[in-house]
Amino acid sequence: MRTWPDDWEDRRRGVGCLACREGRPDQIPNGRRVFAGRVSDAYLNRDLAARGYTLVFWRGRHAADPTDLTDEEASAFASEVRLVSLGIERAYHPVKLNYLTLGNGLPHLHTHIVPRYTDDPDPGRPPRFMMADQEWPPMPDDEYAHELEELRVAIEAAQGPEPRLRAQPPNA
Repeated sequence: MRTWPDDWEDRRRGVGCLACREGRPDQIPNGRRVFAGRVSDAYLNRDLAARGYTLVFWRGRHAADPTDLTDEEASAFASEVRLVSLGIERAYHPVKLNYLTLGNGLPHLHTHIVPRYTDDPDPGRPPRFMMADQEWPPMPDDEYAHELEELRVAIEAAQGPEPRLRAQPPNA
């Protein structure tokens, strides 16, 4: 018995891909862009499931998995995921970062960066909120605006004294 959608192979190839169709938006359904790199965009999640939870989307031709990238593309994507991670570490001070490159719902390459903290109820397992089928309340507007700016500044600072890439400016 087949459990994957009948059109899965088409989706994986990029047929009707929402991420490709949207281009490089300033906002996705649950977050605003905090970083616009050469090959990726990063979005700070707005809900209260995990502070600092950020998604980094590949923004080139359609790719469903890292294996779809050339060596140069894979290196560039990994470098930008690392840069965003350094910003998250500077802004949020987690004890650990988890990286999930799933694509089971949206087969377009993206990595979830999930900060883990000392008060984590289940530190030895995958992030609990990602396994729960529930809606999480959104962060209040003023708090979210503050966290967006803090993370943008931290990502830019993580680039060193001569920035190669620019964090997405506020209200862009």
